[in-house]
Amino acid sequence: MPLTVATWNINSVRLRMPLVAKFLAEHQPDLLCLQETKCPDELFPEADVRALGYEHIAFHGQKGYHGVATFSKRPIETVEKREFCKMGDSRHLCVRFEAGGKPVLLHNFYVPAGGDEPDPEINPKFRHKLDFIAEMHDVQADTDAAAASILVGDLNIAPLEADVWSHKQLLKVVSHTPVETEGLEAMRTAGGWADLMRQHTPPPERIYTWWSYRARDWEASDRGRRLDHIWSSASLTPVLRDVTVLKQARGWERPSDHVPVIARFDLD
Repeated sequence: MPLTVATWNINSVRLRMPLVAKFLAEHQPDLLCLQETKCPDELFPEADVRALGYEHIAFHGQKGYHGVATFSKRPIETVEKREFCKMGDSRHLCVRFEAGGKPVLLHNFYVPAGGDEPDPEINPKFRHKLDFIAEMHDVQADTDAAAASILVGDLNIAPLEADVWSHKQLLKVVSHTPVETEGLEAMRTAGGWADLMRQHTPPPERIYTWWSYRARDWEASDRGRRLDHIWSSASLTPVLRDVTVLKQARGWERPSDHVPVIARFDLD
């Protein structure tokens, strides 16, 4: 059986626990990383998750905002809950597990959205986002062939032209401005990370993982962006089997505006 790792911005884990249950029942990933859980640690629905067959749970949350969580069928060890930009936000969680006879570090990220105005001089939210990406340069992929690293999450940036419905129209829209896309790609390259979604589906084929709530008919307009990502160290690229974007989840009842992304590896 392949190792399967999924990522999903759930936009409130307690509100959308029925969708989490549906996804886990139908797809059974080994590990699921959630972002924007919006749940303080003391209220996290651990019993509900364990009832779904995921005994190993790590979370890093806060009331009403942000928050990340990782569920696993395999034993996991929490390695780090890093604070970025000295903001006190719950936006990172790193766990370790075993696969294919090697230790694997799994980073789960929720990068700040950045607000509406793409000018760091007048928009502190955008400044925070750029600073956050700059600090992520310290998160390096493992270069040891006997180990591996995976980085997933809602990175809130669509870096390539084929990651948005209109490159020209979104060049001045937060999530696809050059300062963001170049910054993210520089961080990914410097860290030794491989973009597994684009390894499996190269440009110019479009990939979207997010569709705005503002669209009257999101499916008909299909004005999406690839804001959610799965990266890995070079040691895992040869064993990547496939990557699936579960677009139909955007049409579920009371959905998140993001959909799950699943990567499968030929590792036991």
